[in-house]
Amino acid sequence: MKTAKNTLRRFVVALMALMTGSAPAMAGQLKISAAASLKESINEMADKYAAKHPGCTFVKNYGASGALAGQIENGAPADIFISASTEWMEHLKAKNLVDPSSQKDFAYNVLVFAGGTSKKVGGMKDLAGLAKIAIGSPKSVPAGEYATEAMKNAGVDQQLATKLVMAKDVRECLTYAEMGEVDGAFVYRTDALQAKKAKILFIVPAKLYSRVVYPMALTTTGAKNAEARAFIDWLQGAEARSVLKKYGFELK
Repeated sequence: MKTAKNTLRRFVVALMALMTGSAPAMAGQLKISAAASLKESINEMADKYAAKHPGCTFVKNYGASGALAGQIENGAPADIFISASTEWMEHLKAKNLVDPSSQKDFAYNVLVFAGGTSKKVGGMKDLAGLAKIAIGSPKSVPAGEYATEAMKNAGVDQQLATKLVMAKDVRECLTYAEMGEVDGAFVYRTDALQAKKAKILFIVPAKLYSRVVYPMALTTTGAKNAEARAFIDWLQGAEARSVLKKYGFELK
């Protein structure tokens, strides 16, 4: 009788662990938190990798890099973090939440201004003639930070201050532009290439803002996940690089 009770007690404890999420992650499961602008490329890479590694499953989380970093800092599960700026990677590194030895530059991007407006917009100085301009919230969206830096260096930040419409991430910026809710938006070239109702109006001069770098690294939890270590190595290989090129990312 006592043995039966002990067996039942162990079963209940195990069941509670599963229900509360304290049980170990499933074998082969890989959790990725990546910048919203990487969504299509990461989805394709995950599919290619899973096709060759049937036991591997992916849990993907896309959003503004700052928001993702905040989630990881607050305990959200993630094995790999890919940011759209070095700032948020350094933030997690300072908190000892990523494995520094695993950090690599994954890809690079270019800032553009895109929209569906019929007004003549060929450069930063022309933005003063627009009514509404979308940017990602600079507090958490790297694209918004780059845009803010570009406007300031171009000397148009004061003129445009009252015209700015804040978005939660770079994809929301593009959505505003495609829906006609703004005249245009600061987004990455790779995002603009996905647009169906907006076009690139001009490429923001590279001298106006810091280079768009996508650093990637294993989290401290991910460093203990063999599948995560294998996948981050794969992300540095030829097959992954070909996908990045397909979507318009720069590799050096």
